Amino acid sequence: MDPREENLYDVIVVGSGISGGWAAKEFTEKGFKTLLIERGRMVEHIKDYPTATKHPWELAHRDQQTMEDKTGNPLISKHYAYKESTRQFYIDDEDQEYIQEKPFDWIRGFQLGGKSLLWARQTQRWSDYEFGAPKKYNYGVDWPIRYADLAPWYSHVERFVGIAGNRDGIPNMPDSEVVGAFEMNRVERVIADRIDKHYKDRKAIIGRCANLAELTETQRSQGRSKCMARSLCSRGCPFGAYFSSNSSTVPFAQKTGNLTIVTDTIVESVEYDESSKKATGVRTISAHDKSTKTYRAKVIFLNAATLNTNLILLNSKSERFPNGLGNDNGLLGRYIAFHNYRGRLTAEFPGFEDSYYYGRRPTQIFMPAFKNIHQAAPNFKGSYLIAFSASRGRGVGSKETIGAAFKDALTLPGKWRVSMMMQGEVIPIYENHVRLSEDKKDKFGLPQMIMSIGYTDNDVAMMEDFLEEGMDMLEKVGAKNIKKYDQHIDFGRQPGLEVHDVGGVRMGHDPKTSLLNAYNQLHLVKNVFVTDGACMSSVGNQNPSLTFMAITARAANYAMEQLKEGKL
Repeated sequence: MDPREENLYDVIVVGSGISGGWAAKEFTEKGFKTLLIERGRMVEHIKDYPTATKHPWELAHRDQQTMEDKTGNPLISKHYAYKESTRQFYIDDEDQEYIQEKPFDWIRGFQLGGKSLLWARQTQRWSDYEFGAPKKYNYGVDWPIRYADLAPWYSHVERFVGIAGNRDGIPNMPDSEVVGAFEMNRVERVIADRIDKHYKDRKAIIGRCANLAELTETQRSQGRSKCMARSLCSRGCPFGAYFSSNSSTVPFAQKTGNLTIVTDTIVESVEYDESSKKATGVRTISAHDKSTKTYRAKVIFLNAATLNTNLILLNSKSERFPNGLGNDNGLLGRYIAFHNYRGRLTAEFPGFEDSYYYGRRPTQIFMPAFKNIHQAAPNFKGSYLIAFSASRGRGVGSKETIGAAFKDALTLPGKWRVSMMMQGEVIPIYENHVRLSEDKKDKFGLPQMIMSIGYTDNDVAMMEDFLEEGMDMLEKVGAKNIKKYDQHIDFGRQPGLEVHDVGGVRMGHDPKTSLLNAYNQLHLVKNVFVTDGACMSSVGNQNPSLTFMAITARAANYAMEQLKEGKL
């Protein structure tokens, strides 16, 4: 490459979400000239959070979805955080041109920061129980890394992000580097204590999350401050109290002077050079006028979010790789997995009418997995964790909806209620896949993605186990009027809505059964790295975003060493 050539960088990072922001931070901090490409619009921290400090009565529809939202965006409006105050961070359904061979709700946010502005911020470390589960219980493909490989990078990420939580000493949910913690309310504490009394294999803890219950000088230097427990995070936080690319990694990278950001730019494909056997750059399309441009670099990191990264690689065709970059084994786009949220329980909790709580805490109570950890469950593979919370509604049971009587009712809290949900591991199978349409294009001329991802009998068996165990726990701790739900059957919940989709470009030992090696390099194109959810060999039971960040930091530092040694 001619160093005088226009649009030439050391590194190109595609996607500015949680993992892309971390790649940009790591490279620029070490002096590498880095281009960060985002297909969506520019969003600057604080400046571009138009609803962050507004009260409900300052919003035209009191922060509710309108009929226009529901009819015009029936897919994207299903997401739990989609409201009048947050819809600027979502794309419209008409911009989501894809084919649902099986029902799949693809949640996307096209802007600088991506879905890091919208995530639920739950951060648990994976353990060897998850990294080793596919091999131990014979599903998927063996991870080429274990907890020891990632532990120092978890610490590296956590110290920068700022994690709220306790050090709980649970082997299958290793302790994080934490700063402060949020607290259980009185009823949650009672439930946790009673679970501890009745069960030896499970423990309820306050959730670990990327909201600053306290902060260190590291977060102060980023211009961030403590969480105010407003629970308005998805509007964009003017305090920087929750971690996002916009409030943390991207501004940090900008301060180095080594970062160039290009927004409203869609990466069409990765260019491959037959003679060098390396990628030379990426081809892009302007989101405004559809003009094209090529950017070149020595190293390319793909962090466009799981399914978009799959799309880019599938569309990166050449004489050497007619089926997509690095796809000699035909597995690109295969083994997509996600989290199983089907099971849910609700109950009343009698007593404690003299107690209430203050603020809107940004996390729940979590119970680390206890099935398929030490021994195999008889009727399903994979593990699940449990999350629950206890709360009291106001005005519950009031027949009035306006006026003095309604206002009086709002001063009286109702009964304590408990809500409990599962987060289960969907086993990666060959049939769950994405591929490109041969005849349908989107408005930018790119092949539309075909989604063929669905639930299996294993997911149903896991849900039934959760419902049985959850009801037993709630009965033992004293809950009453317990109700159970299959959210797929009862509420039409489809795969994708949990926004924890992973896979398609999985890591592994063997190029015949995987696409990436232990350092996230394509086996067959060593200067292309994938470190977003697409790289995951399995989905585990715990929230994936912290692992995305740690994997990215590890791979970026490995790539830097390879660059310095002239191997890339």
